[in-house]
Amino acid sequence: MLPAMLNNDTLRSIRYMLDLGDVHVVEIMKLADFPATREQVEPWLRKEDEPGFAEMPDAAMAHFLDGLIVHRRGRDESQPPRPVETRVNNNVVLKKLRVAFELKEDDILAIMAEAGFRVSRGEINALFRQPKHSNFRLCGDQFLRNFLKGLTQRLRGA
Repeated sequence: MLPAMLNNDTLRSIRYMLDLGDVHVVEIMKLADFPATREQVEPWLRKEDEPGFAEMPDAAMAHFLDGLIVHRRGRDESQPPRPVETRVNNNVVLKKLRVAFELKEDDILAIMAEAGFRVSRGEINALFRQPKHSNFRLCGDQFLRNFLKGLTQRLRGA
């Protein structure tokens, strides 16, 4: 299995996309019952070559993404809480962002086109399938980076 894009890169991209401060990141994580502190989050937001950098664990990223869904869409009290993923890969990130931003297939196609990355409906569908499905495809770093870039352009303006 290919390694996923570094969780820290994804967190920094989403933070920029939504213009979130450190405190907002902590608050979003708390929405998913993750007791993060600002002191804990700050090293995750640094670049790899900066002093004090710390790699963001998968559990923290999973809670952040779940908290982002609650932050953007509200908590669905009619459903039991879903278990948090223990391993986060690019496919999981993509799925959670699709839910958080209520994106349909056409939205994802448009976002990728805006980022200058051509993709077909079949390729998108393969990314959202279950890993055991014969048509499942791993989401590569290039796809996720372009998706984040396109979504940022859509939300913040060109």
